[in-house]
Amino acid sequence: MHRVTHPTLAPLAAALLLASASTLAADAGERKFIRKGMGEGEVVLKIGQPDHEALLRAVRGQPEEKTWTYFPNARDPQTLTIVRFHAGRVAEVERKIAR
Repeated sequence: MHRVTHPTLAPLAAALLLASASTLAADAGERKFIRKGMGEGEVVLKIGQPDHEALLRAVRGQPEEKTWTYFPNARDPQTLTIVRFHAGRVAEVERKIAR
């Protein structure tokens, strides 16, 4: 194992380690376990960044509403997963068979 000793490389090494850990944590097979009330960060940690994001409502002083869409994946074949957020929390999860 190689040690990072240069002071400017240490933060870079730490950032790369965290990025690779979160990539490993995201698993498309976990999409079916997303539930109402989960926060955006928890969703990203479990299943990764969405394939598509759409803003439904962004009015100053009111809770933001948006959807995240996850396309079918080898770990979740033929299933389109749409997660609707209200004020940063999962409000609804829709899973559709996509052919």
